[in-house]
Amino acid sequence: MIIPCIDLMGGKVVQLRQGREKALEAAPPLEMLERFAGFPVVQVIDLDAALGQGENNAIVELLASRARIRAGGGVRTPERARTLIECGAEKVIVGTSAFTKTGVNHALLGSIAAAVGAEKIFVALDSKGGRIVVKGWTESLEISAEQILAELEPYCGGYLCTYVDKEGLLQGTDLAWFQRLRAATAKEITAAGGITTLDEVRALLAMDVHAALGMAIYTGRLDVNKLRQINKAH
Repeated sequence: MIIPCIDLMGGKVVQLRQGREKALEAAPPLEMLERFAGFPVVQVIDLDAALGQGENNAIVELLASRARIRAGGGVRTPERARTLIECGAEKVIVGTSAFTKTGVNHALLGSIAAAVGAEKIFVALDSKGGRIVVKGWTESLEISAEQILAELEPYCGGYLCTYVDKEGLLQGTDLAWFQRLRAATAKEITAAGGITTLDEVRALLAMDVHAALGMAIYTGRLDVNKLRQINKAH
């Protein structure tokens, strides 16, 4: 499955490079959603909530009323997870708060799973230099995604795995890393970060890994109509 991404900041759709620098501003949220018609799921990330500078709940709710969405950004409490589900999100993505400095945040993930159901949770595994990174990719933990997958399984229905080293750079991704992750779990995996070509998309789908696409679509490197055709073929 190919999953287009809508990242929200200040009520607008944006794309960041390496999680910090705004690379572009796109069409309004509903216009982008219309452009992604025909894709089974759209990923929506509230960057303001993630950065602790407000939220875009009304837009998330509007998008969820028109399409199936997975939503993330600032999920640090069971209440925030519940809010996103109440806004209409099918799944919620838990990032930084899923981890402590030494490993899995069992207490928080357990409480979020109790609030919304483990099957509705996706844990974000962001990797840079082979290690999990958190807090907007500014802090590195002493663990790899491969090491931690099994420990996270009781709390989630799948994983959003971002290859941060190439995120937003349009330089390709690390297919071998996604292959290792695929071998480590039977749960759903969605790949993100640096996916730039149709060959990469096809390779991920062939290994039963979903592809979340942002920058490559927004810059025109990947054609939405071609992606739609590939999606239907799978």
